[in-house]
Amino acid sequence: MARQPKTRTVFVCDSCGNEYSKWEGRCRSCGEYNTMGEMKVSTQRPATGGWTGTTAASAMPLADVSTESTPRMVFSSTEVNRVLGGGIVAGSLALVAGDPGIGKSTLLLRLASETGDGTTAVYSTGEESAAQIKMRADRMGIKTDGLYVLPATNVEQVIEQAQSLKPALVIVDSIQTMFDEGVSSEPGSVGQIRECTRRLLEHAKSSNVPMVLSGHVTKGGDIAGPRVMEHMVDVVLQMEGDPVSAWRLLRSVKNRFGSTNEVGVFEMTSAGLEEVQDPSAAFIAERGSESIGSVVIATLEGTRPLLAEVQALTSASMLPTPRRVASGMDFNRMLLVCAVLGRRAGVNVGGQDIVVNVTGGLHVSEPAADLGVALAIASSARDVPLSPGLAAVGEVGLSGEVRSVPQLDRRIAEADRLGLNRIIVPARQWDENATANSIEVAPVSTIRQALQAALPTTQARS
Repeated sequence: MARQPKTRTVFVCDSCGNEYSKWEGRCRSCGEYNTMGEMKVSTQRPATGGWTGTTAASAMPLADVSTESTPRMVFSSTEVNRVLGGGIVAGSLALVAGDPGIGKSTLLLRLASETGDGTTAVYSTGEESAAQIKMRADRMGIKTDGLYVLPATNVEQVIEQAQSLKPALVIVDSIQTMFDEGVSSEPGSVGQIRECTRRLLEHAKSSNVPMVLSGHVTKGGDIAGPRVMEHMVDVVLQMEGDPVSAWRLLRSVKNRFGSTNEVGVFEMTSAGLEEVQDPSAAFIAERGSESIGSVVIATLEGTRPLLAEVQALTSASMLPTPRRVASGMDFNRMLLVCAVLGRRAGVNVGGQDIVVNVTGGLHVSEPAADLGVALAIASSARDVPLSPGLAAVGEVGLSGEVRSVPQLDRRIAEADRLGLNRIIVPARQWDENATANSIEVAPVSTIRQALQAALPTTQARS
């Protein structure tokens, strides 16, 4: 009778992945409470040395390392290639995370069908049957030649099929459904996710075949499972979007082979995810004329300038403490702008409920949107419409000054391309001799000057 391998019990923090020999109510590493999960690990040493395939590794000069064997697989979707930094690198392990029903499986099925003529791809699914995958492929009009579907949840079966078929790309949907027979916990637990990710990582590195995993997120927006899984993979992509809206944003959270500031824009249609060729035009297409509390901002996502509409609504509050609601932007930045408006610009919003929204499901995190938010709030508070052809860009300081923003010329050029006729910019950054094509540039130094430039003089009042 074969001897059973010895195991020991450890407790792993679900937030940071730190291990402990006994259960504790609070993780000493990240400080989170009630995040310990029990996990059984083998005390035997692995037979191999990981994905290097040798028990003893030897150092080599960095100058002698060749990168010719690590090309990128370029997809037909320019938006996906942009977020990945030019395509997925051979032998890399990528993770696509997002809320259930956001479109992760639809996107991955499209990528699996774009491996190229004469190559194969394996789509492993633990959530759907092969017939359900075929129904989605027919609805999306996907050519299924060279695409293999593997309904399996055993990570060993996935690796065996990948070794047998030698595909150009492997998709695993999703990592929460996979399990390893050597781990005693249930699928989706800390131990299973950690071990399955390690096994798939070793196969990707040893076979030089890229692999893409899909993963769910928790109610707080974090990737479900131990945080250590994010450290193990090479690329982490986050799919965002409002469930009631057709827009989907694919954002790079981590990328060892490219920038983490890029974003891809898609639209969910009856035929699947369709990439948006001109996101700026799509985000401001439904903006009304002479709208009160609405202004266009020129933001920057990586190397791409984007125009978006910011809407603000103010109303007299019936509560002792007025409410502040921010959707699509940082809540603390909105509070900063409200405080500067009341203190430095004479716009009294202390007794007003304020709601600020960035339309289209876009989340703007850079301070360059401060000036647009300030103009939208002031327009709503004074009940004065802003010009539909007006755009604003600039960071607002605590003393009321309008500060410089990076790559101002690209933002102005994007506003000019979309047909806007006026843009308010920081005066310290604007060169009067610069060419701005047909758009009128209004440089301002303070937020008071911005209000005077944006709101009609005969109607603007505190």
